[in-house]
Amino acid sequence: MPDVRGCHMPDDLLYDVENHIWFTEVGDGNVRIGMTAVATAMAGQLVAFTPKKTGRSVKAGRSCATVESGKWVGPAKSAAGGEVIEVNEDLKSNPALANDDPYAAWMVVLKPENWDEIKATLTPGADVTAPYEAKMAADGFEGCG
Repeated sequence: MPDVRGCHMPDDLLYDVENHIWFTEVGDGNVRIGMTAVATAMAGQLVAFTPKKTGRSVKAGRSCATVESGKWVGPAKSAAGGEVIEVNEDLKSNPALANDDPYAAWMVVLKPENWDEIKATLTPGADVTAPYEAKMAADGFEGCG
């Protein structure tokens, strides 16, 4: 598993490094989406998670959820557009789960449009170290933990 400045990045995921989001295919052409360890470390302790409702559409590059911590409120942007088919209810009721394990505490499952095109723009976990190192340096983020 790649480790960038103390932030763990499972190598079986795909990453949208710019937006600190991970993707994994879950079957039937659907994808599970979550925040990276970098996202949760930068945000601090999460206090609210408000996902798009099941059945709603998400446009590519737009928010699939709003995330709030004591120092930040903002969108979780999905590189993929599509329909939200499942929401992590546990994360809604306990947003801090993402701080404990951002890879178990996924946000939504999406039935994506144009997945093959979007997938090609994402960084595979095995190749994520250099792009994330550059992103963290550019953002002045020292690392996790």
